[in-house]
Amino acid sequence: MDQAARAAATAGAAMKVLDAADVARIEHLLVECSKEANLVVNEREYGEGKIPDDAECKRVVGRNRKGEPLTRQMELGTLKHAVAFACVQREVLKLYPDQVSIEPRFGLESRSGKYALTSEWEGSMKPDIVLHASGQPQRVQCIYDFKFPCTRWSKENPLEAVQGQMKDYAKLGGNCKPAIVTPLQGVIRE
Repeated sequence: MDQAARAAATAGAAMKVLDAADVARIEHLLVECSKEANLVVNEREYGEGKIPDDAECKRVVGRNRKGEPLTRQMELGTLKHAVAFACVQREVLKLYPDQVSIEPRFGLESRSGKYALTSEWEGSMKPDIVLHASGQPQRVQCIYDFKFPCTRWSKENPLEAVQGQMKDYAKLGGNCKPAIVTPLQGVIRE
């Protein structure tokens, strides 16, 4: 094989995106990771078969760096994200190590006006899970964010509070609309 043919083959392999069956499998695993995280944290924090009620979810447990109230539902969300990310590393990345990224950060490039990977925090976006072309996280295919609704209302209407976030994530491109992943309703898109 000559050098040009090898280069073309390498470029083609590098541009490989996940097919519909792979995306469906990953979505199934993300839902399972969400369920696992919800169960593990709720049982650890409240006991087997128990979940927090609305009052517990809204209970203020501290303050963030800006002095704003930190609620129990926020605290539980952080704990559940950690468990979900560990599950994704264990179950998803072993199958798709080059096509799935956990919490990549994207920012707007001033020169091109397009979003690209960045280490800048201000003005950037950090989706939980990004499916992308093999080895190329900037070539977004699908975006997912874990959500762990705590109150009764948020469980019934999980997209309500995150519509703006999903619209922002849509700016990153991709072949599918950004989605949230919840333990009760699975993958949800607008």
